[in-house]
Amino acid sequence: MSSKRVKSIDSLRGFSLLGILLANLLIFQYGMIGKDHVTGLSWIDKGAYYITKVLIESSFMPIFTLLFGYSLIKLIESIRNKGRKSRWVIVRRAIGLILLGLLHATYLWEGDILLFYGLTMFFLLIFINRKAKTLMIWSGVFFTLSTALMYGPLNDLTEKEQTKYDAYVEQEHKVYENGSYLEVYDFRNNAIPPYYDDPIELLFVLLLSPFVYAPLFLAGMAFAKMNVFENIRAEQKLYKYGSYLVPLAIVCKIMGQFTSNWEGILGNAGGQLLALGYVFLFMRVLTSGKFAKFIYAFEQVGKLSLTNYLVQSVICTTIFYGYGFGMFGKMGVFAAMIMGIIIYALQCVISIQYFKKWKRGPVEMLLRMWTNFSLSGRLKEKKGMVQRGEAS
Repeated sequence: MSSKRVKSIDSLRGFSLLGILLANLLIFQYGMIGKDHVTGLSWIDKGAYYITKVLIESSFMPIFTLLFGYSLIKLIESIRNKGRKSRWVIVRRAIGLILLGLLHATYLWEGDILLFYGLTMFFLLIFINRKAKTLMIWSGVFFTLSTALMYGPLNDLTEKEQTKYDAYVEQEHKVYENGSYLEVYDFRNNAIPPYYDDPIELLFVLLLSPFVYAPLFLAGMAFAKMNVFENIRAEQKLYKYGSYLVPLAIVCKIMGQFTSNWEGILGNAGGQLLALGYVFLFMRVLTSGKFAKFIYAFEQVGKLSLTNYLVQSVICTTIFYGYGFGMFGKMGVFAAMIMGIIIYALQCVISIQYFKKWKRGPVEMLLRMWTNFSLSGRLKEKKGMVQRGEAS
């Protein structure tokens, strides 16, 4: 089985990073808690806000999640093709992501996803030897259960809870807009957000999280086992019908903005279905041969996805936080979207130039060296072993 890099996956990963940046700009500018209740917006900012909520938020991170599952299986195949057992290599990679995530979340930005992905890899170890059909069944089961658990009002607060919420958001805004680095660091690591001050409730959320995000992790693993996205010319029908999920999911997410008890269900289902729809729609565009220069730029950004993701945090915290330019809550949603597109365009240009000289990104290389316990970053092929997918 081939272990070569799949270019379409890199392109999709780069595309997802654009959406992740645009969605994260709400957090960078209004805070993790405050982003869901932004007030006083102009008509153009309000329009940009709802475009972000419906078309972007909760629908690009799931793309990255699907690709993470896909790449995990391809990594395992590559390891096994070299006659090595995969489990401990995957454990080391998970630990590497956890460490990167802890550093990112502690010293730079609380919206980190690397820590969660690293922890989730231990959960995914249960499924790495399962067949594609089994993975798709489990993906469907987790999707159904996690979506059903979302029933009920998400923001129905008591007067006491609302007071705590408002106090936290006010303090968050004050510190992030005007605080020094040490003040921001202290708030990020010591202030307890509303909804997280009950240890039992927090434990429940932490235990539930892998199951909520499991559907697309497992779907990505199944797609990798079926070699989806590798023979793109033969998969035109899949992309065509899969892209029909886009309008269906958009309707779900719009309805979720105007309901109470069904907001969570429609938001969760719509977000994940829209992510799948975007993936298939993107592949239709890719196979059409149109926008080839954009696809190529996405691919280069995707090959540097880990480095580019962290660089986005550095740039945006510098722009919005008090120890930088202090634009927290001041720029507006529309202007921030334009700025995000400009930042991403610069990352495209820099990524293209970077690969004219180097083969791998700096953070990617560090993680690879740790994962393979090798200064060269390469996993040596074990001599005398038949290259086959051994149970590990």
